[in-house]
Amino acid sequence: MTKDSLTLDAPATDALQLGPRDGSNSRKVFIKTYGCQMNVYDSTRMSDALARDGYEPTEDMEEADLVLLNTCHIREKAAEKVYSALGRLRDMKKRKAADGREMMIGVTGCVAQAEGEEILRRAPAVDVVIGPQTYHRLPDALRRAKEGQRVVDTEYAIEDKFEHLPIAEKTKIRARGVTAFLTVQEGCDKFCTFCVVPYTRGSEVSRPVAQIVEEAEKLVDGGVREITLLGQNVNAWHGAGPTGQAWSLGNLLYRLAEIPGLARLRYTTSHPRDMDDRLIGAHRDLRTLMPYLHLPVQAGSDRILKAMNRRHTSAEYLALIEKIRVARPDIALSGDFIVGFPGETDQDFEDTLRLIEEVNYAQAFSFKYSTRPGTPGADLKDQVPEEVKTERLERLQALLLKQQHAFAETCVGKVVDILLEKPGRMPGQLIGRSPWLQSVNVDAKASQIGDIINVRITGTSTNSLFADLL
Repeated sequence: MTKDSLTLDAPATDALQLGPRDGSNSRKVFIKTYGCQMNVYDSTRMSDALARDGYEPTEDMEEADLVLLNTCHIREKAAEKVYSALGRLRDMKKRKAADGREMMIGVTGCVAQAEGEEILRRAPAVDVVIGPQTYHRLPDALRRAKEGQRVVDTEYAIEDKFEHLPIAEKTKIRARGVTAFLTVQEGCDKFCTFCVVPYTRGSEVSRPVAQIVEEAEKLVDGGVREITLLGQNVNAWHGAGPTGQAWSLGNLLYRLAEIPGLARLRYTTSHPRDMDDRLIGAHRDLRTLMPYLHLPVQAGSDRILKAMNRRHTSAEYLALIEKIRVARPDIALSGDFIVGFPGETDQDFEDTLRLIEEVNYAQAFSFKYSTRPGTPGADLKDQVPEEVKTERLERLQALLLKQQHAFAETCVGKVVDILLEKPGRMPGQLIGRSPWLQSVNVDAKASQIGDIINVRITGTSTNSLFADLL
């Protein structure tokens, strides 16, 4: 599947829908989140930091005193989409000013990091540009902007930003829902030739155990039942343990599983080279750790994997998959694929299809290669024609969709536990989440949101399952 185009008029991310406004006269902030789960987490923490300055989240951009675009730089033309959105915000800002209403505009995230001062030059209506490593300084930047400065803060912070960010009050955590993201690691040292992350998020940084456990405990105290650990390369996490020694992600998962009331754990995104025995052992031993793993491979051709600087072969990836499945036979696998990387031949593409056939994915994300300025891949010769990329992507997605539907069909008739998360579309219906990250529709009471219940899967649809309560 591919990610939808990013548009300004899309609703604010669910992570920031904090319930009805209380009618107070506090300032309003609208945060539009683009891209990955880490940006969703970042938007949530920015909202928490701004709450100290009296900013209340809103889902209505028209009433916002502050609009933030939390941007992503992964896909092609990401910056141009942001500038297009800023053009519409400029017009809104002028219209509000004519009515005597002030509105500030901020750009945060990876496009902010990559573009910096260029954003202020091309979009004079922008007041603040904040990189992903410095958004804990956003409240101060806004105060400076109100004094007439135009602020750009994209330096990598020496201080730990997580130490300076408040965790939301229990009532706000509860209002966000029963699942939550928790960033434990940022940045990447792998330098895949197609990827801009090392240049926008910096080198790998791991949060210490105590800091992560404290945040997780506060989330659980606020009603969260399931936590997903986040990182650009999360299984490379190596935070300091209680005595100062470095822990592995496997060790961290064992520790988090001890938190009373935390029913489920997940983590994403992983790199095959950092999938060690301790982490595989956690999948074997911890029932709290859900049997779902997103483990991107990107391609099935060793020649293309080398050109991508993935530093593993297809055989090594397949051997790792087998080892994981021995440890956790019921695990469902997800992956990422790029088609049309420079120099990709028909044979290279066929090798990718063969790998997909052998792994048999429950879910996957796939994209056409797009050049990212500043990455080694942008300078490679032998770029694949766009029409060839399109044809290959269609074939690859057809195979992945076939596997996804086949996996869903294997669930029919099974008795599974689901975590009830939110109301469904039909009256008397709730949506839960299966251990394998599928949406499950079941008739249940609203008072049961947050419960883990036993159901029998009765049917499938395009993107969800149906079940009967047992």
